[in-house]
Amino acid sequence: MKTLWTALFLMMLQLFTAQENEVYADGIFGFEENKTQKIFTDWTRVRSDPGVNAQIIDSLQTNQQVMILTKENAVLKLGERNANWYKISYQKGENTVEGYVWGGNLCVGYRNKNGYDFLFGLSKTIDRKNKEFNQIEKQNIAGIKVMEGNTLIDEVYFDTGRGEELSSAAFTIESNHKLQNVEFTLKAMVSGEACGIAGYDQYVLFKDKKLIALPQLTNVGDAGAFYHSEEFIFPNDKDGIPNAFILKVEDMEVDEKEREKKKHSSKTYLWNGNTYKLK
Repeated sequence: MKTLWTALFLMMLQLFTAQENEVYADGIFGFEENKTQKIFTDWTRVRSDPGVNAQIIDSLQTNQQVMILTKENAVLKLGERNANWYKISYQKGENTVEGYVWGGNLCVGYRNKNGYDFLFGLSKTIDRKNKEFNQIEKQNIAGIKVMEGNTLIDEVYFDTGRGEELSSAAFTIESNHKLQNVEFTLKAMVSGEACGIAGYDQYVLFKDKKLIALPQLTNVGDAGAFYHSEEFIFPNDKDGIPNAFILKVEDMEVDEKEREKKKHSSKTYLWNGNTYKLK
């Protein structure tokens, strides 16, 4: 009997350990089957099976279009990025090739305008020092690339937080917001979609084949307890001013008597048609 209970205990211990070690994919890497996607990371390896130990059968460059065939159950974690493997197909000359790629190497979003392809994706995880708490934290690095065919024209990179902050994403092209010499603005967003988990908005100006990243916006809150919100007021917005954009910040927290206490602040950045600076 003692041997039986010992065996059962070991089985339960193995079960709980497996559950604790199980890796789940981040929501931003959930790609639909039978939909086209694009490669974000240059020289992405195509493998014969879903796994890093499988044979490499090809490599694909940034902006290569692929078709998502199936989403595999296998999940790989690299740094703070967790993504499924995907079976894909793509054209190589006159042939259609099939293989497997890791979802973290695919674009989170992509757009085309005026003959250029704009790609949004995550490239790596780095260690960054948190000055407030004097400790090292892992940060995901996202990027926006502008491509003309297979040629990289320009790219910019920015933080997108930790893995729990990668539940959803969006990538859009907006107007020039009446900023001088700007063709249009790109907006990349990632969000944690949970209380206390930050979301990040990154605006990037496109002019003369160059990408210019604006200061990153962070929004975070816990319903009924606090929030921190940041937004830009551009010249074409209400209360906007010519040749500038305004960063508006609002903080709210509930005190011990359940009263909301709010703080407002703002910064004005001057735009001269080429660069911006703090007023």
